[in-house]
Amino acid sequence: MASKRTVQPTPDGHYVIIDGRKWRATNPNLPEDERKKWVSELMSARRAVGAALKVGDKDAEAAARDRVQTAKEALGERGPKWWEEDGKKNEQGET
Repeated sequence: MASKRTVQPTPDGHYVIIDGRKWRATNPNLPEDERKKWVSELMSARRAVGAALKVGDKDAEAAARDRVQTAKEALGERGPKWWEEDGKKNEQGET
C-alpha cells in the first residue's frame, strides 16, 4: 500500500509542495475531461518508461519519455507557465 503524501499548494496556486519538494501545479483552467485524459496518458507513459527500463529498450524508453513530456506540457506542469499572459515568453526569452 502506498504511503500517504503531504500535498500543499503555494499561496499563489502556481506550485504544490509534495513531501517538501516544489512542483508546478496542473493548470486549474483545464476542463475536467481534458485533465483526466492527460492524467491517464501521463500514468500510461510512466508505466511505459518503467517497462522499457526493465527490459533495457532505449528506443522504447525515449518514446515513453517523450509521451511523459507531452502529457506534462498539456497539463501545464512543464513548458510555458499557464498563469502568465498566454504562457508567452518574456523579453529575456524565459517562460
